[in-house]
This record gives sequence, structure tokens and C-alpha cells, in this order.
Amino acid sequence: MIHVPDDFEESKKYAAIVCVHPGSSVKEQTAGIYAARMADKGYVALAFDASFQGESGGEPRHVERPAARVEDIRCAVDFLTTLSYVDENRIGVLGICAGGGYAVNAAMTEHRIRAVGTVAAVNIGRARREAGGAGSAIEMLEAVGRQRTLEARGGEPLITNWIPNSPKEAEEAGITGLDSLEAVDYYRTPRGRHERAANQLRFTSVASVLAFDAFHLVEELLTQPLQIIVGNRLGEFGSYQDGHELFQRATCEKDLFVIDGASHYDLYDRPEHVGQAVERLAAFYGDNLVAASGPGGQPRTAA
Repeated sequence: MIHVPDDFEESKKYAAIVCVHPGSSVKEQTAGIYAARMADKGYVALAFDASFQGESGGEPRHVERPAARVEDIRCAVDFLTTLSYVDENRIGVLGICAGGGYAVNAAMTEHRIRAVGTVAAVNIGRARREAGGAGSAIEMLEAVGRQRTLEARGGEPLITNWIPNSPKEAEEAGITGLDSLEAVDYYRTPRGRHERAANQLRFTSVASVLAFDAFHLVEELLTQPLQIIVGNRLGEFGSYQDGHELFQRATCEKDLFVIDGASHYDLYDRPEHVGQAVERLAAFYGDNLVAASGPGGQPRTAA
């Protein structure tokens, strides 16, 4: 889904931003919110569904495969370079939650991306490995192996849920974590629910998630300017900690912006918090995707 400024003219050249959705999400949810807001700031913004998910192709369905998610971002850049109204030298990326980790990872090897923004970025591999406590990752890998054997012998694929399907289900399961409860509130109630965000995950794909480190080699390969945005209401998914780790490790030009009073999911759609994030991102992309001045020293707009 391509979002364009209200005064869009196809004959012009625009800076563009690839918007990367969280795990379990689709382009119409928070990635689409940010894409629309960045279009309001004068950018062409592309929000798309990950392979195997939403309206994108790929079989089997409901797979979360980090290598594919990173390649999707590269392919999104490919697509933008084919559009006559996009300046191929002014393409940035913006990722939310797991999409933030994927955006950073993609930018390390995709240097057509000139600026990297993240909102509540999560290193999804780290989060999966730590969920459930010590030893749980190995137990999960063993379970994946058994399931693959079953499927190889003709058994039915195992499709699990990312999160409980309703607030009631979360309550009955005894879930009390801030991020987990707010995830259910966002994804499984009218607040943010979308019919194509099915809350389904092919269990065998968890193995590749467990082995993934979104920030591996970030010190060496991430050279583009980096804007990190987190909220300071801490939850168990760890975006606040991941944002600070990324800021400490990255050696590129970087900035960490902490939004006071915002939780992880507040940054998905709450106007007062999204607004602060968008203003910071607009300034960041303005500095790094838009030349400081045009002919004769006149300031340029995003277009």
C-alpha cells in the first residue's frame, strides 16, 4: 500500500520510506498508521505485508521467517526504485516492534537505505529466546524437530496463536504482563483488530526466529544514520532495553528519543504518543533524506 502526500504530483521526485510491520501484524495496522503520517509530512511511504502473511503471497501460510522478512525489505526497496516519482537516492526505512529489528538488520546489507528509523524496536530472536525462562528455547527447538518429523510423515501442520484471542482468554490464562495484555487489547479488540491479522503462527517457523539476532554485526555494518524511539513504560517484550542496547552498540550517527509515559503499544496508535514519534521521525528523515538546501541555498521540502 503506497501512501502519498495530499499535494502529490507524479512528475516530481519524492523521498520515500519503507514501513515495516511488527510480527503478527498487517500493513493496515500500525505500519499503515505511520506510513500515512509520514505521507502527511511529504514522503512517499510504502507499507506492505510480509511474505506468507496478510495479502502477500507465499506458502505455507502464517510463517514468520526472519531471513524472508529481511529480504522483503530489500525487495521493497527494489520496488521503490522502479517508481518514476521516487528518488532512489533518498529511501529510508521505518520499522515498528519486530519490524524495527528487521529494519536495522536489513539496512546493514542494503545500503540503498539511507536512513533508519525504529519505533519500539524489538530483537525478536532475543525476545523469543528469553520467553519462558532458562532452557525454554532448547525445549522449543526439540518440539519443533518433533513437529517437523510428524509433518514430513504426512501429519497436520501445527498452527499456534501469537497471543490469546481475547481479553477474556488472557485473563483465564493468568496473563498479567503489561505488553502481553496491551498486545491483546490492540490486536484482538476493535481498537486495532484487522481481519487479515489472523493471530496465527506456523509453529515450525519458530526455530528460525530463535536463532535470529537482529543486531548481529550492527557495530560493523550499520553506517546509515539511526533514529531510535522508545517509551519509558517498561513491559516484558523489552523494546526499551533493546532500544538502549542498539543505541549503545551502533557506531553510526544515532539518536535515542524516549517518550515519557508511553508503553510499547501506546506507540502503535495512541495519537499523543504517535504524534511525538512522528515529529521526531520527520525531523530525522528531513535531515537525512532531504538535502540541507536546494539550488541557491533555499530549503527543500521532503518532495
